[in-house]
Amino acid sequence: MKTKLLSGPSMQKLAIAALVLGIAAWKFGGHSVAMEQTSTLNRPALTVRTTMLQGDQWSRTLSANGSILPWQEAIISAQMQGVRLAAVKVSIGDHVKQGDVLVTLDNFARIGSDPAAAQGRIVAPYDGVISAASANEGSMSQPGVELFRLIRNGRLEWRAELTADELMLLRRGMPVEITVGEGRVLKGAVRAISPSVDAKTRYGYALVSLSDSAGIIAGVYANGTFDISGGKRTLSSLPQSAVMRRGSTAYVLVVDAENRVRERPVKLGQRSGDRIEIRQGLKSDEKVVETGGPFLSEGDFVQVVK
Repeated sequence: MKTKLLSGPSMQKLAIAALVLGIAAWKFGGHSVAMEQTSTLNRPALTVRTTMLQGDQWSRTLSANGSILPWQEAIISAQMQGVRLAAVKVSIGDHVKQGDVLVTLDNFARIGSDPAAAQGRIVAPYDGVISAASANEGSMSQPGVELFRLIRNGRLEWRAELTADELMLLRRGMPVEITVGEGRVLKGAVRAISPSVDAKTRYGYALVSLSDSAGIIAGVYANGTFDISGGKRTLSSLPQSAVMRRGSTAYVLVVDAENRVRERPVKLGQRSGDRIEIRQGLKSDEKVVETGGPFLSEGDFVQVVK
């Protein structure tokens, strides 16, 4: 079998054809890689919903924490020594009226100026609720030793802990809302404001009378809001879900014209429900990522839901 050898010109043509095919393959293969990379870069990191600043009218408020305590609490004790407590008539949580018998005495001495004790009994000095009871039947009385505690009229109030600067914003009669338990809201008004703060803690207090404290346990910790504006003011707000924090800095994610997110520091104000005031850092027509911000980074491409 004879093999036909290609002449010089034929070899040159074949080499040129191979080179052209190689260049074409490299070119189109490289173009395909570039297209794939471009497609990857333009793929949205997340589908998001955007929001913008909303004009609102809110009251200016001041928030504080504190405990709900008795308005007045009396300590009831016997005034004579060595008298046996024959019968204890009340217990913790009982509501009593002024003059109701709390304890009857046995072998009592008719001494002293207390007419009730002279009749062999200890009575309630006024209406209220028994908040503590240490009297035991059969025990001997000792002067000044506590037998009961009585919350006068069953009335409670909120003691709010505040700094000196905050206390100076308050006025007597100022309306207050206090939240306790699982969202129960109590109405109140400022009754008294401390004229000084503790030298160690730097906190003072405001006493807030409650319009209705039925069912509330004395000592419960509560959060309250003072209305210090005396009216409403106009402001701009965003949903709280749109605002994130990094250390002490608050920021939002603004979506630019190319649908890429840009971090924008903002200055915050007060909160109301699920919204928060934006005081500085954002224009009214700028679009902000409403939810999902923690999953995004500076420069990410997003798809906006319309």
